[in-house]
Amino acid sequence: MGRVLSLFLVLPAFAIASSAMATDAASGARVFKAQCAICHATSDHAPSGIGPSLAGVVGRRAGSQTAFAARYSPAMRAAGRVWSEAALRAYIANPAKAVPGNHMPYAGLHNPAQVDDVVAYLQTLR
Repeated sequence: MGRVLSLFLVLPAFAIASSAMATDAASGARVFKAQCAICHATSDHAPSGIGPSLAGVVGRRAGSQTAFAARYSPAMRAAGRVWSEAALRAYIANPAKAVPGNHMPYAGLHNPAQVDDVVAYLQTLR
């Protein structure tokens, strides 16, 4: 009986911990607005800013957005990657390490949960 009672006490705690680890696109939108929106638009119709628009970035080849093409660094044009979730996580966390020689003047977002949330938000920008 004690083991069954323990199981009922542990399972709700596990459920709470699991939901806290889930990504949150709304939270990612807030982080994006605070950390990224100064340089990046989120619409295809917005003019390029300091950085390219990130509308449709998930699944796009690095350095390929037409409106920003002439302004990409040689390192970004030569990166040869597609912006998958994993590639975005690595880049957002440490742009200089993920694509050495890129021009993005950002040290990276060091909170892994926020990185995941920003990636979840970027996935909504179709």
